[in-house]
Amino acid sequence: MDLGVSGKSALVTGSYRGTGAGIAACLADEGVKVWVHSFEHGDAEKIVEQINESGGEAEPLEVDLFTNKGIDVMINEVNHVDILVNNFGKPAGSSWQSIDKWDLEWEQNVLLGVKVTQALIGGMRAQEWGRIIFVGTVGVDQPRNHSPGYYGAKASLHAIVRTLAMELKGTGVTANMFNPGMIATEEVKAMLTKAAEKRSIPTDWESVETWASTEYFPNLTSRIATPEDIGRVVSFLASEHSWYINGASIAVDGGSVDA
Repeated sequence: MDLGVSGKSALVTGSYRGTGAGIAACLADEGVKVWVHSFEHGDAEKIVEQINESGGEAEPLEVDLFTNKGIDVMINEVNHVDILVNNFGKPAGSSWQSIDKWDLEWEQNVLLGVKVTQALIGGMRAQEWGRIIFVGTVGVDQPRNHSPGYYGAKASLHAIVRTLAMELKGTGVTANMFNPGMIATEEVKAMLTKAAEKRSIPTDWESVETWASTEYFPNLTSRIATPEDIGRVVSFLASEHSWYINGASIAVDGGSVDA
């Protein structure tokens, strides 16, 4: 199916590795020019090179988007995008024993995406077309017993995305979020393999994946999505065909269930 996005441009925050890199690669496969973002100079080059060598089009955006200066640099370098994927976000170790880290988790998982959206939304309005996608987590419904500030911040995105969709009513710009379950990034695969080994489970990936998806963090498919699987979902949400999906929070977790 032609997604109708060839020739458009996208920024995927935190796309220098992991899930973000998978999203960037899939958008590039659909003919989208992708800005691969990293916070440190040089970190985006590997993914940019892989995309360009595969026949796609990518450029690095290596800038600290937490700072106003970084936002200004982004505006000057990128100028305009049709598709914005607010992918970056992570826990910082908040707890109920201390207020430390709560504000950092809010900044990393909410305010960063808000600031980038505010900076780029004008161009989408002007051309009467755009796609804004926030990445949440399965933890909004199934939080773990750590980093409560992280799960709270991610859960707030649903209301934020709904208000953004209302703000953009009738403009041709949509705003959505999706909540992925476990994703088989290299870091996650290494973590799961180590955990499996401690339980005397064979450490080939097929065995680890089966154990992890049926016992450790079970879902109804008994599989774990790859970054590229997530990228294909994002590519559809970024497409012409997704126009009737707006203000939505979509579970992309294989039917994740509590262990």
